[in-house]
Amino acid sequence: MHPELDAYLRQLDAIRADARQLVAGLSDAEFNRRPAAGRWSAAECLDHLNMVRKVLPAIDRAITNAAARGLRSDGPFRYGWFARWMIRSFEPPPRRRFRNPRLLEPAHQPLAPDAVLQEFLSLRDALTRRVRQADGLDLQRAIVVSPVSRFFRMPLGGYFAFLLAHDRRHLWQARQALGAGAAPE
Repeated sequence: MHPELDAYLRQLDAIRADARQLVAGLSDAEFNRRPAAGRWSAAECLDHLNMVRKVLPAIDRAITNAAARGLRSDGPFRYGWFARWMIRSFEPPPRRRFRNPRLLEPAHQPLAPDAVLQEFLSLRDALTRRVRQADGLDLQRAIVVSPVSRFFRMPLGGYFAFLLAHDRRHLWQARQALGAGAAPE
């Protein structure tokens, strides 16, 4: 396994553990309580992260296209300024707000903590499989075209890093919504 991908797998393990800890023992009311008007509840934060299901086909296409074109490399991989900026911008704590695309809006209705968590974990398992499938590919030249906008393109390796930063950002936000403070290191 390429060291960059191995690091992503370790991050996915930490993200799964953080989500389990976050949801453990929460009542439906706690999980769905909004901290203020116009702010998301922990349920909405996790449901938004579950929208990764709409991104997985774009990752599949990038992996399939890279394999078909023989885009293989052992790296190291260097991503452009835009990918690096996006990854940094999504790390918690948020330094700037981004408008959420309608395609990725969470359900704004009460959600069950266990059901949302199970979907979250299942989708992170699916992402883990794709990280493993990418081993050996040129993570810089394989390009993911976002389902949100065909103009948003990012190298596969950078896209994985972006998704993991995005997960950490919204888990942090969910923790804030619950009033639990920052996640322990």
